[in-house]
Amino acid sequence: MTSPVLPSHGRVRPLGLTQVSLTGGFWGGRQTVNATATLAHCESWMERLGWLANFDRVADGSTGPDRPGWSFSDSEVYKLLEALSWESARSGDPEAESAIKRLTARVARAQDPDGYLNTCFGHPGRPPRYSDLEMGHELYNTGHLLQAAVARLRTAGDDDLVRVARRAADHVCRTFGPGGIDGVCGHPEIEVGLAEFGRALGEPRYVEQARLFIERRGHGRLKDIPLGRAYFQDDIPVREADVWRGHAVRALYLAAASVDVAVETRDSGLLDAVRRQWERSVSRRTYVTGGMGSRHQDEGFGEDWELPPDRAYCETCAGVASIMVSWRLYLATGDVRYTDLIERTLYNVVATSPSADGRAFFYANPLHQRAAGRPADPDEVSPRAEAGVRAAWFDVSCCPTNVARTLAGLHTYLATVDDDGLQLLQYAAGEIRAELPGGRPVALDVETAYPDDGTVRVRVVAGPDEPWTLSLRVPGWADGATLTEGGRTTTVAPGLTRVRRAFAAGDEIVLELPVTPRFTWPDPRIDAVRGCVAVERGPEVLCVESADLPSPGVLDALTIDAGSAPRAVPGGAVVRGRARGVPDQAWSYRDRPLSGDGGDWFDVPLRPYHAWARRGPSSMRIFLPIADPHPPTQEGA
Repeated sequence: MTSPVLPSHGRVRPLGLTQVSLTGGFWGGRQTVNATATLAHCESWMERLGWLANFDRVADGSTGPDRPGWSFSDSEVYKLLEALSWESARSGDPEAESAIKRLTARVARAQDPDGYLNTCFGHPGRPPRYSDLEMGHELYNTGHLLQAAVARLRTAGDDDLVRVARRAADHVCRTFGPGGIDGVCGHPEIEVGLAEFGRALGEPRYVEQARLFIERRGHGRLKDIPLGRAYFQDDIPVREADVWRGHAVRALYLAAASVDVAVETRDSGLLDAVRRQWERSVSRRTYVTGGMGSRHQDEGFGEDWELPPDRAYCETCAGVASIMVSWRLYLATGDVRYTDLIERTLYNVVATSPSADGRAFFYANPLHQRAAGRPADPDEVSPRAEAGVRAAWFDVSCCPTNVARTLAGLHTYLATVDDDGLQLLQYAAGEIRAELPGGRPVALDVETAYPDDGTVRVRVVAGPDEPWTLSLRVPGWADGATLTEGGRTTTVAPGLTRVRRAFAAGDEIVLELPVTPRFTWPDPRIDAVRGCVAVERGPEVLCVESADLPSPGVLDALTIDAGSAPRAVPGGAVVRGRARGVPDQAWSYRDRPLSGDGGDWFDVPLRPYHAWARRGPSSMRIFLPIADPHPPTQEGA
């Protein structure tokens, strides 16, 4: 089975890479750009900056103190290898296959005889092995190597990359197993790599080592740092934590691995702990975009309700990691709330990061950009993760390769099967050619212009003669959705709607999702956006950009009429707004509210957030202040 995540058991089972295909539309177009532009773009930057040459220098014995790149630059090579493996299997692209072999050869030459593989530690002129577990990322890098090997093993069999990864995994088990170093990596990732590699090879030792790392976490094994041990989740054991905290990507990779280990070892207590953490973190520490991480200082989670839009970090990698956790929880439980969050995060974080040409990226994804950023130089590395513009490459460039590997295997998140039938979870134009239990083939074609249009037409191409169940996810926002099948139309509630019968070739089921723009009101405990409202259309969060306003300063003074529903227009929506002129003064505070009605009303265009800044640098906001038609007098203030 060619799937990034393949538990040995669970409520539902994922479909393989070749069982689902995208045939165009929103995601099909992005997957094509990823294949034709992003993958080569990533390799060229890593070559240019010497990150690939680091492997050559280890092999040649020419390492020294002048190594380019951060300690985790090896991981970018491995994430690219993972993306290339999925892409090669998906499309049969000979360039992807050639790149895999080219990169694998360079990586393999750098591996030590005992399996250790790292270009930053353990060589002449470099620090000793495992001398900085807090920030050195050695095991983190190995984890990404193992995930790349999973992709290669499941798509091409046991090749050179898989053999390199097996030696590296054996080294980790010898070094950190019982009787070895009683430690963990400051950045979780080795755990998820070991768990999935163990599944792919049928090697329980690797799953057991992942379990051991998870059980060690949270007991203060890592040195304390100014940001505290919560930064790398070494403050509270995984089983005892009630919410995600600290560095967001670290927390989410650890949660994903915990689900993997819980499923493989049938540890219901560990699975319940992650479900509990998901509940509170999603309800109190997640942005309307699905983004996670509200603090720049540690790229991490804030406290409950601490969700400032202008200081939102919402790292792209955290969005990818959130999808990893939710997908694993869905496979384990069959609860489609997890796939609701996946949809939200895909459209409003993952789709937001890359430029239209796939050669520039957002690292951070704020919900309010107060000042337009400077145009990024396509030939320069950006030192700033939060510059407000997409950059071709970053000093810390973890996000481009994370987007690349996600898009390369994106179609494997669209559908699942269980003992009774097939579940269609994400909507995109495509084809499904799968098997139900017992080897019963089923073939579906999906026609849709989603999310621009809410019509999803599912045509049965082939299926078993006996009854089976086709289930379609109705998103949580889709009140008033309808389903038409067999000439009858019914209203369906959010959740899974099921059609069970014997389908004939040519039968059609049509789901109509209401993608009319709607207001979304924040919880009043989110202080930063109290008195504001957002607008959504289907799964897309919309925003206002300065480029669509009479002048850039209008965005700062804009208020909208929340009593008039947003109107749909091609490509977005329109709300009724006005901009009150605010006189400058020596002190930013007044002894009475501003008087006046705020000026004339005008139409305010809103566009999908994932498309912001594609016309050039701009200021932007998602949450819009609500106009008060009757401002209080001084006496009533």
